[in-house]
Amino acid sequence: MSRKMVILTEGYSNPHTAKTACSVIRYRRDEVVAVLDSTQAGADCSGTLGVAPGITFISSLDEAPGANTLLIGIAPPGGQIPDAWRRIVLSAIERGMDVISGLHDFISEDEQFSSAARKKDVQLVDVRKIDMQTIARRPGFREGCFRVHTVGHDCSVGKMVTAIEITNGLKTRGHDAKFLATGQTGIMVEGDGYPLDRVIADFVSGATERLVLENEHHEVLVIEGQGSLVHPSYSAVTLGILHGALPHALVLCFEVGREGITGVEHVPIPSLSRIIEINEMMAGLCQPCPVVAVAMNGRRLKEEEAEEHRLQVEDELQLPVADIFRDGPERIIDAVQQARQDWLAGDGNE
Repeated sequence: MSRKMVILTEGYSNPHTAKTACSVIRYRRDEVVAVLDSTQAGADCSGTLGVAPGITFISSLDEAPGANTLLIGIAPPGGQIPDAWRRIVLSAIERGMDVISGLHDFISEDEQFSSAARKKDVQLVDVRKIDMQTIARRPGFREGCFRVHTVGHDCSVGKMVTAIEITNGLKTRGHDAKFLATGQTGIMVEGDGYPLDRVIADFVSGATERLVLENEHHEVLVIEGQGSLVHPSYSAVTLGILHGALPHALVLCFEVGREGITGVEHVPIPSLSRIIEINEMMAGLCQPCPVVAVAMNGRRLKEEEAEEHRLQVEDELQLPVADIFRDGPERIIDAVQQARQDWLAGDGNE
């Protein structure tokens, strides 16, 4: 069955909270029928979500009679479904629609939802559901498998989009590249991966290692980052992925204008140079792993201001910087290709 999705963002239609919606629209656009948010009804999604035009907000499921799937389109802190959304989810089930969720609260384990789903013979898909207890053993990865990892100065700065764009760009240039999704939205886009922020802390590195081993037959693996090493709430999964993936190169992602860490805004974000130093040090505990490029999210700036800031950061860090959402990833892909060539010119081992 082909998916015809309504994405639910009711009351949360902004690029930060509704980042799941934004990315699914960006990369699986043909499967999206509409976005449900009665507070934005009739408007084009491009205005509030910053995605390409052509998909409209609707106020109820009655306006999307051909849809067969409701996708929960937000990623709020804590990953809980808003109470006001329960009636919408139940309405979708009653209509015979499958429901896909990436929240920490599992809809398939909700008695009211699961009972209704059984009666209507529909699927409740919890993308974040995983039971993996694998300890990292560092068995060694295939020689010739080059690994790139996106890291950030904060959460929700574009690590997933950057990783996907690098992967797609490398494929366009003839490389056998694979995007490794490590979060719920990436899994929704790619169709596979592990929700590593749901794995018990002791097993995050092991789950990451397993994900790499399952895909090491590819030339290049681009591993999606989660959180940030300097984020008080999410640094554990960040470090686990870093040590499980054993990347050869890092791409730093940041958003212009952020001063405090998301969710704990009283904690200042360190300088980009300090962020690079921290990431290279922690990655370098396993093997040399430099930051080779920087992905800038300049959505808050006008075009001229963004370009001025990009050039300033490029000069400051002496690294190629791309305004990934505005200009695309070409500068970053050039840097990744060069890093791979340099690595292959060595021994091309782990």
